[in-house]
Amino acid sequence: MPAAAHDSAVAATYDVLLVGAGPAGAACALALRGSGLRVALLDKATFPRDKICGDAVPGAALKALARLDPTYRVALSNLRPQSPARHSRLVAPGGRSLELHWQLPAFNSPRLDFDAALLKLVREHTDTVILENTALRAVAEIGAAGVRLSTSRGELRGRVVVGCDGANSLVRRHVLPGPARPQPCVGVRAYFENVAELPADTTEFYFSRDQLAGYCWVFPVGEGRCNVGLGLLTEVVSAQKIDLKKLLADWLARHPALAGRFAHAQQLGPTRGWGLPLGGAPGPAQPVAGTGWLLCGDAAALIDPLQGHGIDTAVLSGIMAAAQIRRCFEQQQFSAEFMQPYAAEINQKIGRNLRRSYRIMRLASARPWLVEAAVAVAQVPWLRRGLQRIIS
Repeated sequence: MPAAAHDSAVAATYDVLLVGAGPAGAACALALRGSGLRVALLDKATFPRDKICGDAVPGAALKALARLDPTYRVALSNLRPQSPARHSRLVAPGGRSLELHWQLPAFNSPRLDFDAALLKLVREHTDTVILENTALRAVAEIGAAGVRLSTSRGELRGRVVVGCDGANSLVRRHVLPGPARPQPCVGVRAYFENVAELPADTTEFYFSRDQLAGYCWVFPVGEGRCNVGLGLLTEVVSAQKIDLKKLLADWLARHPALAGRFAHAQQLGPTRGWGLPLGGAPGPAQPVAGTGWLLCGDAAALIDPLQGHGIDTAVLSGIMAAAQIRRCFEQQQFSAEFMQPYAAEINQKIGRNLRRSYRIMRLASARPWLVEAAVAVAQVPWLRRGLQRIIS
Protein backbone atom coordinates (compact mmCIF):
# COMPACT_ATOMS: atom_id res chain seq x y z
CA MET A 1 0.00 0.00 0.00
CA PRO A 2 1.24 3.52 -0.66
CA ALA A 3 2.41 5.50 2.31
CA ALA A 4 1.17 9.04 2.72
CA ALA A 5 3.66 11.86 2.62
CA HIS A 6 3.12 13.65 5.91
CA ASP A 7 4.65 16.52 7.83
CA SER A 8 6.76 17.38 4.82
CA ALA A 9 7.47 20.82 3.45
CA VAL A 10 4.42 22.40 1.91
CA ALA A 11 4.36 22.00 -1.84
CA ALA A 12 2.87 24.88 -3.78
CA THR A 13 0.28 23.16 -5.94
CA TYR A 14 -2.16 20.27 -5.63
CA ASP A 15 -5.32 19.19 -7.38
CA VAL A 16 -7.48 18.88 -4.25
CA LEU A 17 -7.15 20.71 -0.95
CA LEU A 18 -8.97 19.09 1.98
CA VAL A 19 -9.26 21.43 4.97
CA GLY A 20 -9.82 19.49 8.20
CA ALA A 21 -8.56 15.97 8.95
CA GLY A 22 -11.53 14.72 10.97
CA PRO A 23 -13.91 12.00 9.71
CA ALA A 24 -15.14 14.02 6.69
CA GLY A 25 -11.67 14.97 5.45
CA ALA A 26 -10.18 11.54 6.14
CA ALA A 27 -13.08 9.76 4.40
CA CYS A 28 -12.75 12.05 1.37
CA ALA A 29 -9.02 11.31 1.18
CA LEU A 30 -9.66 7.55 1.44
CA ALA A 31 -12.31 7.75 -1.27
CA LEU A 32 -9.87 9.59 -3.58
CA ARG A 33 -7.38 6.74 -3.28
CA GLY A 34 -6.26 5.63 -6.72
CA SER A 35 -7.69 8.69 -8.47
CA GLY A 36 -4.27 9.87 -9.63
CA LEU A 37 -5.01 13.31 -8.17
CA ARG A 38 -2.58 15.22 -6.01
CA VAL A 39 -4.38 15.57 -2.68
CA ALA A 40 -3.34 17.58 0.37
CA LEU A 41 -5.10 17.15 3.72
CA LEU A 42 -4.37 19.92 6.20
CA ASP A 43 -5.36 20.43 9.81
CA LYS A 44 -4.45 23.03 12.41
CA ALA A 45 -3.86 20.32 15.02
CA THR A 46 -1.28 17.59 15.44
CA PHE A 47 -2.90 14.17 15.86
CA PRO A 48 -3.97 12.59 18.12
CA ARG A 49 -6.07 15.52 19.25
CA ASP A 50 -9.29 15.70 21.23
CA LYS A 51 -12.60 16.65 19.62
CA ILE A 52 -15.56 17.44 21.84
CA CYS A 53 -18.24 14.94 20.87
CA GLY A 54 -20.47 12.20 22.20
CA ASP A 55 -17.98 9.66 20.75
CA ALA A 56 -20.67 7.47 19.13
CA VAL A 57 -19.50 5.94 15.85
CA PRO A 58 -22.70 4.88 14.04
CA GLY A 59 -22.88 1.71 12.01
CA ALA A 60 -23.58 3.67 8.83
CA ALA A 61 -20.12 5.27 9.04
CA LEU A 62 -18.39 1.92 9.42
CA LYS A 63 -20.46 0.39 6.61
CA ALA A 64 -19.54 3.24 4.26
CA LEU A 65 -15.83 2.88 5.05
CA ALA A 66 -16.01 -0.89 4.55
CA ARG A 67 -17.47 -0.33 1.08
CA LEU A 68 -14.34 1.63 0.19
CA ASP A 69 -12.12 -1.18 1.49
CA PRO A 70 -13.06 -3.96 3.95
CA THR A 71 -9.64 -3.66 5.60
CA TYR A 72 -10.65 -0.23 6.91
CA ARG A 73 -13.43 -1.78 8.95
CA VAL A 74 -11.11 -4.52 10.21
CA ALA A 75 -8.53 -1.96 11.31
CA LEU A 76 -11.15 0.10 13.15
CA SER A 77 -12.54 -3.00 14.85
CA ASN A 78 -9.13 -3.42 16.48
CA LEU A 79 -9.08 0.18 17.71
CA ARG A 80 -8.67 0.56 21.45
CA PRO A 81 -10.27 1.86 23.51
CA GLN A 82 -13.74 1.17 22.24
CA SER A 83 -17.03 -0.19 23.50
CA PRO A 84 -19.63 -1.93 21.30
CA ALA A 85 -22.95 -0.12 20.91
CA ARG A 86 -25.53 -2.86 20.44
CA HIS A 87 -28.38 -1.31 22.39
CA SER A 88 -29.78 2.08 23.36
CA ARG A 89 -31.77 2.71 26.52
CA LEU A 90 -34.14 5.69 26.60
CA VAL A 91 -35.39 6.81 30.01
CA ALA A 92 -38.50 9.02 29.94
CA PRO A 93 -39.04 11.84 32.47
CA GLY A 94 -41.36 9.63 34.53
CA GLY A 95 -38.74 6.88 34.84
CA ARG A 96 -40.14 4.33 32.38
CA SER A 97 -37.43 3.04 30.05
CA LEU A 98 -37.24 1.58 26.58
CA GLU A 99 -34.40 -0.47 25.11
CA LEU A 100 -33.72 -0.51 21.38
CA HIS A 101 -31.47 -2.99 19.57
CA TRP A 102 -29.32 -2.00 16.58
CA GLN A 103 -28.61 -4.23 13.58
CA LEU A 104 -25.52 -2.55 12.13
CA PRO A 105 -22.31 -3.04 14.15
CA ALA A 106 -21.37 0.22 15.88
CA PHE A 107 -19.14 1.31 18.73
CA ASN A 108 -18.14 4.22 20.94
CA SER A 109 -14.55 5.42 21.06
CA PRO A 110 -13.01 8.74 22.15
CA ARG A 111 -12.48 11.04 19.20
CA LEU A 112 -8.88 11.43 20.38
CA ASP A 113 -8.35 7.82 19.30
CA PHE A 114 -10.93 7.34 16.53
CA ASP A 115 -9.88 10.34 14.45
CA ALA A 116 -6.22 9.39 14.81
CA ALA A 117 -7.06 5.87 13.61
CA LEU A 118 -8.83 7.26 10.53
CA LEU A 119 -5.88 9.49 9.73
CA LYS A 120 -3.57 6.49 10.12
CA LEU A 121 -5.60 4.73 7.41
CA VAL A 122 -5.03 7.73 5.13
CA ARG A 123 -1.28 7.56 5.84
CA GLU A 124 -1.06 3.84 5.17
CA HIS A 125 -3.36 3.48 2.17
CA THR A 126 -3.14 6.67 0.12
CA ASP A 127 -0.63 9.08 -1.39
CA THR A 128 -2.30 12.02 0.35
CA VAL A 129 0.09 14.70 1.59
CA ILE A 130 -0.89 15.17 5.24
CA LEU A 131 -0.10 18.60 6.66
CA GLU A 132 -0.65 18.63 10.40
CA ASN A 133 -0.09 21.75 12.49
CA THR A 134 -1.11 23.75 9.42
CA ALA A 135 -3.79 26.33 10.15
CA LEU A 136 -5.87 27.85 7.39
CA ARG A 137 -5.63 31.62 7.71
CA ALA A 138 -7.61 32.77 4.70
CA VAL A 139 -9.13 31.66 1.44
CA ALA A 140 -7.20 34.13 -0.68
CA GLU A 141 -8.82 33.18 -4.00
CA ILE A 142 -11.48 30.80 -5.22
CA GLY A 143 -13.30 30.46 -8.52
CA ALA A 144 -13.10 29.08 -12.02
CA ALA A 145 -9.33 29.66 -12.13
CA GLY A 146 -8.74 27.57 -9.00
CA VAL A 147 -8.16 27.98 -5.29
CA ARG A 148 -5.45 29.71 -3.30
CA LEU A 149 -5.18 29.24 0.46
CA SER A 150 -3.07 31.17 2.92
CA THR A 151 -1.88 28.88 5.73
CA SER A 152 0.46 29.04 8.69
CA ARG A 153 3.01 27.11 6.62
CA GLY A 154 2.74 29.03 3.39
CA GLU A 155 0.48 29.30 0.38
CA LEU A 156 -1.35 26.33 -1.13
CA ARG A 157 -2.92 26.21 -4.57
CA GLY A 158 -5.41 23.76 -5.95
CA ARG A 159 -8.30 23.24 -8.31
CA VAL A 160 -10.90 22.33 -5.68
CA VAL A 161 -11.13 22.98 -1.94
CA VAL A 162 -13.27 20.85 0.38
CA GLY A 163 -14.29 22.45 3.67
CA CYS A 164 -14.22 19.72 6.31
CA ASP A 165 -13.19 22.16 9.03
CA GLY A 166 -16.09 21.82 11.41
CA ALA A 167 -18.87 23.91 12.85
CA ASN A 168 -16.85 27.14 12.63
CA SER A 169 -15.56 26.38 9.14
CA LEU A 170 -13.34 29.12 7.74
CA VAL A 171 -13.94 27.75 4.24
CA ARG A 172 -17.70 28.12 4.70
CA ARG A 173 -17.36 31.66 6.05
CA HIS A 174 -15.50 32.66 2.90
CA VAL A 175 -17.72 31.02 0.30
CA LEU A 176 -20.95 31.94 2.15
CA PRO A 177 -20.26 35.45 3.45
CA GLY A 178 -22.70 37.24 5.69
CA PRO A 179 -23.79 36.84 9.31
CA ALA A 180 -22.91 33.45 10.72
CA ARG A 181 -25.85 31.24 11.56
CA PRO A 182 -26.10 30.65 15.31
CA GLN A 183 -25.55 27.07 16.41
CA PRO A 184 -29.05 25.73 17.15
CA CYS A 185 -27.85 23.37 19.85
CA VAL A 186 -25.13 23.45 22.50
CA GLY A 187 -23.71 20.66 24.58
CA VAL A 188 -21.21 19.83 27.29
CA ARG A 189 -19.19 16.66 27.74
CA ALA A 190 -17.00 15.08 30.40
CA TYR A 191 -15.31 11.70 30.91
CA PHE A 192 -15.85 9.58 34.02
CA GLU A 193 -14.59 6.32 35.42
CA ASN A 194 -15.91 4.03 38.17
CA VAL A 195 -19.53 4.64 37.19
CA ALA A 196 -21.66 1.95 38.82
CA GLU A 197 -23.77 -0.43 36.75
CA LEU A 198 -22.24 0.71 33.48
CA PRO A 199 -23.40 -1.61 30.67
CA ALA A 200 -20.53 -2.09 28.23
CA ASP A 201 -22.71 -2.35 25.12
CA THR A 202 -25.53 0.13 25.78
CA THR A 203 -25.82 3.85 25.15
CA GLU A 204 -28.16 5.60 27.56
CA PHE A 205 -30.35 8.68 27.07
CA TYR A 206 -32.17 10.47 29.90
CA PHE A 207 -34.97 13.00 29.45
CA SER A 208 -36.35 15.59 31.86
CA ARG A 209 -39.67 17.45 31.96
CA ASP A 210 -37.76 20.65 32.79
CA GLN A 211 -35.44 20.44 29.76
CA LEU A 212 -37.27 18.27 27.26
CA ALA A 213 -35.63 19.97 24.26
CA GLY A 214 -32.51 17.91 24.84
CA TYR A 215 -31.20 15.04 26.93
CA CYS A 216 -28.38 13.70 29.06
CA TRP A 217 -26.34 10.80 27.73
CA VAL A 218 -24.06 8.16 29.19
CA PHE A 219 -21.94 6.36 26.59
CA PRO A 220 -19.33 3.73 27.60
CA VAL A 221 -16.13 4.23 25.57
CA GLY A 222 -14.02 1.31 26.80
CA GLU A 223 -11.50 0.67 29.56
CA GLY A 224 -14.09 1.41 32.23
CA ARG A 225 -14.65 4.99 31.10
CA CYS A 226 -17.75 6.72 29.81
CA ASN A 227 -18.58 9.88 27.92
CA VAL A 228 -21.26 11.79 29.81
CA GLY A 229 -22.91 14.87 28.40
CA LEU A 230 -25.92 17.11 28.11
CA GLY A 231 -27.26 18.85 25.01
CA LEU A 232 -30.03 21.45 24.76
CA LEU A 233 -31.43 23.79 22.15
CA THR A 234 -29.60 27.11 22.22
CA GLU A 235 -32.89 29.02 22.44
CA VAL A 236 -33.77 27.17 25.65
CA VAL A 237 -30.33 27.77 27.17
CA SER A 238 -30.58 31.48 26.36
CA ALA A 239 -34.18 31.94 27.47
CA GLN A 240 -33.67 30.14 30.78
CA LYS A 241 -30.08 31.38 31.29
CA ILE A 242 -28.90 27.83 31.84
CA ASP A 243 -25.34 27.01 32.89
CA LEU A 244 -24.96 23.69 31.11
CA LYS A 245 -21.91 22.58 33.08
CA LYS A 246 -23.74 23.17 36.36
CA LEU A 247 -26.90 21.54 35.03
CA LEU A 248 -24.98 18.40 34.05
CA ALA A 249 -23.47 18.20 37.52
CA ASP A 250 -26.95 18.62 39.04
CA TRP A 251 -28.36 15.83 36.88
CA LEU A 252 -25.62 13.42 37.92
CA ALA A 253 -26.05 14.33 41.58
CA ARG A 254 -29.87 14.35 41.77
CA HIS A 255 -31.45 12.36 38.95
CA PRO A 256 -33.08 9.26 40.50
CA ALA A 257 -31.56 6.92 37.91
CA LEU A 258 -28.09 8.52 37.91
CA ALA A 259 -27.24 9.82 41.38
CA GLY A 260 -26.43 6.44 42.92
CA ARG A 261 -24.37 5.36 39.93
CA PHE A 262 -22.21 8.51 39.98
CA ALA A 263 -21.86 8.74 43.77
CA HIS A 264 -18.33 7.30 43.70
CA ALA A 265 -17.40 8.08 40.10
CA GLN A 266 -14.32 10.16 39.27
CA GLN A 267 -14.38 12.81 36.58
CA LEU A 268 -11.39 12.73 34.24
CA GLY A 269 -10.52 16.25 33.11
CA PRO A 270 -12.77 19.27 32.72
CA THR A 271 -16.31 19.54 31.41
CA ARG A 272 -16.08 21.08 27.96
CA GLY A 273 -18.74 22.65 25.76
CA TRP A 274 -19.34 23.13 22.03
CA GLY A 275 -21.97 24.15 19.50
CA LEU A 276 -23.73 21.63 17.29
CA PRO A 277 -24.71 22.69 13.74
CA LEU A 278 -27.90 20.68 13.46
CA GLY A 279 -29.30 19.99 10.02
CA GLY A 280 -32.86 19.77 8.80
CA ALA A 281 -34.18 23.15 9.95
CA PRO A 282 -36.96 24.64 7.80
CA GLY A 283 -36.19 27.44 5.39
CA PRO A 284 -33.64 27.76 2.60
CA ALA A 285 -30.97 25.09 2.82
CA GLN A 286 -27.38 26.16 3.25
CA PRO A 287 -25.49 25.67 -0.05
CA VAL A 288 -22.96 22.85 0.15
CA ALA A 289 -21.20 23.39 -3.19
CA GLY A 290 -20.17 26.12 -5.59
CA THR A 291 -17.52 26.93 -8.16
CA GLY A 292 -14.36 25.21 -6.99
CA TRP A 293 -15.63 24.26 -3.51
CA LEU A 294 -17.58 21.69 -1.50
CA LEU A 295 -18.59 21.49 2.17
CA CYS A 296 -18.80 18.28 4.21
CA GLY A 297 -19.72 17.16 7.71
CA ASP A 298 -20.23 19.81 10.38
CA ALA A 299 -19.16 22.53 7.94
CA ALA A 300 -22.27 21.61 5.93
CA ALA A 301 -24.48 21.45 9.08
CA LEU A 302 -25.18 17.72 8.83
CA ILE A 303 -25.63 16.76 12.50
CA ASP A 304 -28.77 14.74 13.20
CA PRO A 305 -31.20 16.87 15.30
CA LEU A 306 -32.77 13.89 17.05
CA GLN A 307 -29.80 11.81 18.16
CA GLY A 308 -27.02 14.38 17.85
CA HIS A 309 -24.66 12.16 15.87
CA GLY A 310 -22.58 13.49 12.99
CA ILE A 311 -19.71 11.09 12.35
CA ASP A 312 -21.80 9.03 9.94
CA THR A 313 -22.97 12.03 7.91
CA ALA A 314 -19.42 13.40 7.91
CA VAL A 315 -18.04 10.15 6.49
CA LEU A 316 -20.86 9.81 3.95
CA SER A 317 -20.55 13.40 2.76
CA GLY A 318 -16.77 13.06 2.46
CA ILE A 319 -17.19 10.00 0.24
CA MET A 320 -19.85 11.78 -1.84
CA ALA A 321 -17.55 14.78 -2.24
CA ALA A 322 -14.78 12.51 -3.51
CA ALA A 323 -17.11 11.08 -6.16
CA GLN A 324 -18.01 14.59 -7.29
CA ILE A 325 -14.35 15.59 -7.42
CA ARG A 326 -13.57 12.62 -9.65
CA ARG A 327 -16.35 13.73 -12.02
CA CYS A 328 -15.00 17.28 -12.03
CA PHE A 329 -11.52 16.23 -13.07
CA GLU A 330 -12.77 13.71 -15.60
CA GLN A 331 -14.76 16.45 -17.36
CA GLN A 332 -12.50 19.36 -16.35
CA GLN A 333 -15.61 21.12 -15.09
CA PHE A 334 -15.55 22.97 -11.77
CA SER A 335 -18.50 25.34 -12.04
CA ALA A 336 -21.25 25.68 -9.45
CA GLU A 337 -23.68 24.12 -11.90
CA PHE A 338 -21.45 21.08 -12.40
CA MET A 339 -21.21 20.65 -8.60
CA GLN A 340 -24.98 20.29 -8.20
CA PRO A 341 -25.07 16.48 -8.33
CA TYR A 342 -23.19 16.55 -5.02
CA ALA A 343 -25.75 18.92 -3.50
CA ALA A 344 -28.59 16.75 -4.82
CA GLU A 345 -27.06 13.59 -3.37
CA ILE A 346 -26.56 15.24 0.01
CA ASN A 347 -30.20 16.31 -0.02
CA GLN A 348 -31.52 12.91 -1.07
CA LYS A 349 -29.38 10.63 1.08
CA ILE A 350 -28.83 12.84 4.16
CA GLY A 351 -31.01 15.94 4.03
CA ARG A 352 -34.34 14.11 3.98
CA ASN A 353 -33.50 12.18 7.13
CA LEU A 354 -32.28 15.32 8.87
CA ARG A 355 -35.51 17.17 8.08
CA ARG A 356 -37.57 14.28 9.43
CA SER A 357 -35.46 14.16 12.59
CA TYR A 358 -35.81 17.92 13.03
CA ARG A 359 -39.62 17.72 12.84
CA ILE A 360 -39.73 14.88 15.38
CA MET A 361 -37.36 16.73 17.72
CA ARG A 362 -39.47 19.89 17.57
CA LEU A 363 -42.68 17.96 18.06
CA ALA A 364 -41.35 16.14 21.12
CA SER A 365 -39.74 19.21 22.70
CA ALA A 366 -43.03 21.13 22.59
CA ARG A 367 -45.11 18.31 24.11
CA PRO A 368 -43.80 16.94 27.42
CA TRP A 369 -46.26 14.05 27.37
CA LEU A 370 -45.13 12.77 23.99
CA VAL A 371 -41.86 11.18 25.15
CA GLU A 372 -43.71 9.41 27.96
CA ALA A 373 -46.37 8.21 25.54
CA ALA A 374 -43.83 7.00 22.96
CA VAL A 375 -41.92 5.00 25.56
CA ALA A 376 -45.16 3.56 26.95
CA VAL A 377 -46.61 2.38 23.64
CA ALA A 378 -43.23 1.06 22.51
CA GLN A 379 -43.42 -1.62 25.17
CA VAL A 380 -45.45 -3.45 22.50
CA PRO A 381 -42.84 -5.27 20.33
CA TRP A 382 -44.18 -4.32 16.89
CA LEU A 383 -44.62 -0.69 17.94
CA ARG A 384 -41.09 -0.69 19.32
CA ARG A 385 -39.76 -1.87 15.97
CA GLY A 386 -41.63 0.96 14.26
CA LEU A 387 -40.18 3.52 16.67
CA GLN A 388 -36.70 2.14 16.08
CA ARG A 389 -37.11 2.53 12.32
CA ILE A 390 -38.20 6.14 12.80
CA ILE A 391 -35.23 7.21 14.91
CA SER A 392 -32.56 5.09 13.23
